[in-house]
Amino acid sequence: MRFWRQLALLFAAGALQVAAFAPIDSWPLGFISLAILFANWRDAAPRAAAWRGFVWGMGCFLVGVSWVYVSMHDVGGMPAPIAALMTLLFAFYLALYPALSGWVTARVSGGRTLSLFTTAAAWTLGEWLRGLIATGFPWLAVGYAQTPPSPLAGFAPLLGVYGVSFVVALIAAALAELYRSRRLALPPSLVVLACFLAGAGLRFVHWTQPQGQPFTVSLLQGNVPQSLKWDPERLSLSMETYIGLASAHPAQLIVLPETAIPLMFSEIPKDYLRQLGGGKHHVLIGAAVGVGDSGYANGAVLLTPQLQPSAYFKHHLVPFGEFVPAGFQWFLDMMRIPMSNFTAGAQLQEALMFDDQKIMPNICYEDLFGEELIGGAAQANVLINLSNTAWFGHSLAQPQHLQISQMRALESGRMMLRATNTGMTAAVRPDGTVAAVLLPFEHDALVVNAQGYAGLTPYMRIGNSGIVALALALLGFAWHRTRRR
Repeated sequence: MRFWRQLALLFAAGALQVAAFAPIDSWPLGFISLAILFANWRDAAPRAAAWRGFVWGMGCFLVGVSWVYVSMHDVGGMPAPIAALMTLLFAFYLALYPALSGWVTARVSGGRTLSLFTTAAAWTLGEWLRGLIATGFPWLAVGYAQTPPSPLAGFAPLLGVYGVSFVVALIAAALAELYRSRRLALPPSLVVLACFLAGAGLRFVHWTQPQGQPFTVSLLQGNVPQSLKWDPERLSLSMETYIGLASAHPAQLIVLPETAIPLMFSEIPKDYLRQLGGGKHHVLIGAAVGVGDSGYANGAVLLTPQLQPSAYFKHHLVPFGEFVPAGFQWFLDMMRIPMSNFTAGAQLQEALMFDDQKIMPNICYEDLFGEELIGGAAQANVLINLSNTAWFGHSLAQPQHLQISQMRALESGRMMLRATNTGMTAAVRPDGTVAAVLLPFEHDALVVNAQGYAGLTPYMRIGNSGIVALALALLGFAWHRTRRR
């Protein structure tokens, strides 16, 4: 009976981790959730630690990415039993990474105080691998929950989201040690205090500086239902929606979300594109753009008032949604996904020129991968995310995605502007705070003053290599000490 109670506790602790993220934003719960897991790893055999990590992971991912079921069944039309099974299998796969971290932690300790750091290192490497293998899925990396107002947000420009995850895991390991020792031991207490003080201090460091003149941006949120968007008979709905919003909310730069008009870009009438900008404003529009002989890319096209185009093509495509992995055509057939075989753009593309600013778009899922955005962000002054989150319905996906954009703003020291179909359309400052945001599932536009920034944060110089090297060095040192003992 004690065994089953322990598994239930770990599953609940994993589910509790989700409350640390948006929209609940109870970021201190992230430490408690991990501390429960790490306390159960203490003195466990490698196999037992792996199982405990797996159960914790199932609780976290079944709750935290439950929007996968919404996307497949409620929006995609997949039969409920198959959608539920696929969601369960996806959570099963993601839970393997906390299991791996548990196994490594149990194999490598290096002593009581050093074990705090090796636990954090093993956890961080597990999250990094999850964001790398099979095109990567870093959603719900624990560092994302520490966007402002958490003081740990100060570590993001230094070491990125995985560096923040390392600090979260280090604090959780120290809390687990304090709980297990039943006394206020000095080393773990100092670790907790030092992490919070350092993070709070780093929040006052400005890594980038304003560049150029401020400008106005109108971020359009059409709220066109996914079920109607690709219906040829409802094409006029999308076109009238965005013309109406653009006319009512003019700005120097007007931004439409991902594939806002369900046509190939070459098929959109020029008179319509001219009307979007009123003949005097720049327009950034998400659209499918023909490339090569018969291919097409998920693009963001910047148009001058004279309709001179420059474009960005999405590089990191979504498996099953934008390209078909071998042997999975049946999956897409059940979900009825239109235009699901895109051509990927180059990993590093030139920034798009807008007056005296350089803007770098990223499209939907791409902003999960901070290291992949570094090259483009380094040559740009402003980041703009174009998303169609209608695929996720009324779920946790929209606020979680906004929180991911907050982390990208912190890492790059640049504003992140978001134009989405159903939410969350927002403007994020370089310090990760949200300047303004629209309510989700509202037909509206967000007009904000934007500012470009120049300069490089430490993370933009070293990417994930810094925290990964630190984690590997800690585990290597601990492994050496363990073997000697």
